[in-house]
Amino acid sequence: MAEQLNAWERVQISRSAGRPTSLDYISFIFDDFIELHGDRCYGDDPAIVGGLAGLNGKTFTVIGQQKGRTTKENVKRNFGMPSPEGYRKALRLMKQAEKFHRPIICFVDTPGAYCGIEAEERGQGEAIARNLYEMAGLKVPILSIMIGEGGSGGAIALAVANEVWIMENATYSVLSPEGFAAILWKDGKRAPEAASVMKITASDLKNLQVVEEIIEEEEPIGIDNIEEITAGMREKIEAFVKKYEQMTPEEICAKRYERFRAF
Repeated sequence: MAEQLNAWERVQISRSAGRPTSLDYISFIFDDFIELHGDRCYGDDPAIVGGLAGLNGKTFTVIGQQKGRTTKENVKRNFGMPSPEGYRKALRLMKQAEKFHRPIICFVDTPGAYCGIEAEERGQGEAIARNLYEMAGLKVPILSIMIGEGGSGGAIALAVANEVWIMENATYSVLSPEGFAAILWKDGKRAPEAASVMKITASDLKNLQVVEEIIEEEEPIGIDNIEEITAGMREKIEAFVKKYEQMTPEEICAKRYERFRAF
């Protein structure tokens, strides 16, 4: 593994502008990605991308929260903070995957769901809750991978999965360290201290059995070394699918239910 870093240092790495996005992972892991758009209700949310992709002759449904690298890209992607139509698009694609018996791979990278008034007016809370409810009952295998920030309900709306994996320098938490510090100590500047007690790093989450696997980063992942790391991820994803191909749809669903009931 990479050198030992404290929790706040890993938070900073998880937020780095140079960190690969969901579309980067999709392009390096899968073949022939075809992006699908829209929630069939309101519109298309660029903060969530999703569609069909191939891996060694098998078709997957892949979904990811998408940030940008430049300010212009981040404005377009709303800094990776999805609106209700984004979660409804994701659910539409997951239900389609179930219909056609396709495994689902989700890439999670968000500071949290968008909390603007327009998102609330369009039913942000209901959209997230609906995803949790529906994902719990899907009869195809679901794998969610934390690639950057895994923030609050915005993250778990794509993480009710049979297995959750995490990049070594990613995080997964109920809210941001800044929010935690502001609520608990009335001082957002104590975010580094909050990060150390929140148990949000990959090793903490593995010890708590919140995630099944840590994907190591000898050096923090970037475009220069993503090919090497994603080659190993391809093999792990293939092994994940082979394991669940041995199960019936009912067994896949029951295993996911048991995973979350164990917390």
